[in-house]
Amino acid sequence: MKLYNSLSRSKEEFIPIEANKVKMYNCGPTVYNYFHIGNGRNFIIFDTLRKYLIFRGYEVTFVQNFTDIDDKMINKANEEGITIKELADRYIKEYFNDSEKLGVKHADFHPKATENIGPIIKLVKTLQQKGFAYEVDGDVYFDTKAYKPYGKLSKHNFDDLESGSRVELDKRKKNPTDFALWKSKKENEPFWSSPWGQGRPGWHIECSAMSMKYLGETIDIHSGGQDLLFPHHENEIAQSEAATGKPFANYWLHNGFINVDNQKMSKSLGNFFTVKDIIKKFDYEVLRFFILSSHYRSPINFSDKLLDSAKNGLDRQYECLKNLTYIKTTSKIKEVTENESELLTFIDETEKQFIIHMDDDFNTADGIASMFDLVKKVNLTNVTSVKTANLAITMLQKLGDILGILQRDIEITIPADVIALANQRLIARKNKDYKKSDELRDLLLEKGYTIEDTKDDYKLKII
Repeated sequence: MKLYNSLSRSKEEFIPIEANKVKMYNCGPTVYNYFHIGNGRNFIIFDTLRKYLIFRGYEVTFVQNFTDIDDKMINKANEEGITIKELADRYIKEYFNDSEKLGVKHADFHPKATENIGPIIKLVKTLQQKGFAYEVDGDVYFDTKAYKPYGKLSKHNFDDLESGSRVELDKRKKNPTDFALWKSKKENEPFWSSPWGQGRPGWHIECSAMSMKYLGETIDIHSGGQDLLFPHHENEIAQSEAATGKPFANYWLHNGFINVDNQKMSKSLGNFFTVKDIIKKFDYEVLRFFILSSHYRSPINFSDKLLDSAKNGLDRQYECLKNLTYIKTTSKIKEVTENESELLTFIDETEKQFIIHMDDDFNTADGIASMFDLVKKVNLTNVTSVKTANLAITMLQKLGDILGILQRDIEITIPADVIALANQRLIARKNKDYKKSDELRDLLLEKGYTIEDTKDDYKLKII
């Protein structure tokens, strides 16, 4: 299995620290609002990677945090006249409501920044003791020039970073690139006691502290959106490795951006969509299928037209499952027929092709394409036996389970009047009354069923 490592800018063979075990940390949401489609892509992508690693035989420990204290949260809580905790509790509940409907499994641990102040303070103290951090008026900053490899993830040099617009200007800092580990208390802000006085943690430090607490000093995979690569993940690497002297994560994975009608999604352009906005028109499963239909590192263009296309694609797979389920439920032929032997070989080959694609940098787009190939093959094969139908259903649902799709219960109930018409047509055919046979076929079409003749019976398909 190969994964594209943002640290080396290349595909690398995935070799976990401990055989058959994977330690994985994914940056979670800041819980001051409903999460948007860009966040949703991150949660879906790395939930699916986790599922695939388990499918491949790994024991995965997966951690995804909640940032429940930062400037946005403080401002929003003050605007609403509620506490930070009340705001966080509301949107954590909404996160789970949406993520569960998207098929995103709960992480093994969902730590919150406010519940890990102790480990955060301990880590900041370690950095200060080792000469990587300094205090100014109750604020503690990380000294980026004291950590020589700073910039190794983003490939920036200090000149680029210091002239960049994203660097916070503060004359109290030694270097423009230095970032806050601990922030001193300000009016109308929550605070905790620390060796530097009352205050609260900076943003970046929480992920390092919580990753180390739940997964250890070095992990296998750290993931998140491309927008987090710099400065968040760059700063995580610096503070973690400065503190421990060990690699923080061996593989860094980042999903691509989402554009809306070929423009970058942003609130200022008015093309910013939460998941709750989208599911007013489209099903949660359609949204998940849409996200996984592109390679995770590629940008996605988001539009109603493309979501409609995704819905049609998902419907095609469900339609195939419905027809196979009908055959499985109603066929009198139990064993594989001669004309189905090629399909059986194709079913086995589908799983092999799916694994080849997914092992090549987690290519869900081509993995889904291999499932469509199976659907096409099923549609071209006159499937009549229970065994073949069952094998095809099992394979589609097995691969769908990894992707978090095709898990709806499919119940086939053929109305009695449809079965009666089909039986009448079978009698008409045996009596060589082809005119009546055609009339009955047309009546079945009006009711939404096609009928295919077999040697001694018939096969109905739902249109």
